[in-house]
Amino acid sequence: MNVEDAELRQAISVAESYKQRVEALSRQVQVLRVSLDEVTMASNALKAFKDAKDGDEIMVPVGATSYITVKVTSNRNVIVDIGSDISVEKDAASAIEYMDANNAEISEALSKTLEALNESQTALSNLTAAIQQEYSARQQQA
Repeated sequence: MNVEDAELRQAISVAESYKQRVEALSRQVQVLRVSLDEVTMASNALKAFKDAKDGDEIMVPVGATSYITVKVTSNRNVIVDIGSDISVEKDAASAIEYMDANNAEISEALSKTLEALNESQTALSNLTAAIQQEYSARQQQA
């Protein structure tokens, strides 16, 4: 690398920025994975609900990996949160379509975030290696 002190300090600063970005993107990936799991679980429950016959018992997730057994009635409407604390009533098929659209949207966001995370990790790794190489070269000169 063989750089001036100011350039080395700037490289260290950029590396710290990459490190913070990697940490932020890692947290975002975790949130997106949890969201994707929740949407998938809801979609599976809705499909079981839609396919069940009147009087059938199905397991419905209530959160925190907990389920309750419910008996299906002829009412096949579902209350779906559409964001900003707004919920709407939909029939089961429409609710499934909505969940599938959410699933696709979250999956795309997760894919893009993972790509950005990988790019940032690679850049951080390359920069860190160059900085360490410069430190080693300076120690050998001293």
